[in-house]
Amino acid sequence: MKRLLILAAALFAPLALASQDGPDWAGFGRYAAANAALQKAPSVVFMGDSITDQWDDADPEFFAANGYACRGIGGQVTGQMLCRFRADAIDLHPRAVVILGGTNDIARNDGYAPLERIADHIVSMAELARANGIEPILCTILPAGSYPWRPEIEDVPARIAAVNARLREYAGTRGIEWVDCHTPLAASDGSMRAEYTTDGVHLNAEGYALLERTIAPVLAEYAAQ
Repeated sequence: MKRLLILAAALFAPLALASQDGPDWAGFGRYAAANAALQKAPSVVFMGDSITDQWDDADPEFFAANGYACRGIGGQVTGQMLCRFRADAIDLHPRAVVILGGTNDIARNDGYAPLERIADHIVSMAELARANGIEPILCTILPAGSYPWRPEIEDVPARIAAVNARLREYAGTRGIEWVDCHTPLAASDGSMRAEYTTDGVHLNAEGYALLERTIAPVLAEYAAQ
């Protein structure tokens, strides 16, 4: 009996801990109110990090006019995006979801992540979307020569290229939409072209305008009529 009680305590302890208030690692609280307030399903959800988070600030009309929902959170890695993917994408019942992330993993915002694991997280989001009748749209990690907040990380363009290659191969074999946002923004050395960025990683208004032109043909069939 004592052994059974110990086993029961071990099994239920994680559930008890999960029910207590604590740090919101995945950022569930960021969009909880906005999700609850939606009157109808967005046509497309944009899932990402600060690059996505700042997109609707740079051009709110792009989202409002097309029925898009921005669900980016600054600083997030793909593991955090995956964790909140059901709450901030699947449960909103969009027709498609744009997945743009991975640069913060390379920057080690949440510790070291093998390059294949970064791709795995994005693949998992794509497969969750498809399993729920939502079309995934995968975007390349945007170019960067280095990270201002992590200058010690070397070979950033090569790391970005390696993850993008994995995702491109996956998208090709599964018939998933693949948007090359990297090439039009990249300089010859793999960094971001100066005219499109504020700090070598994040986009300025011209950068977002170019990103919209790049992705618009893929999104045309999903935009709200």
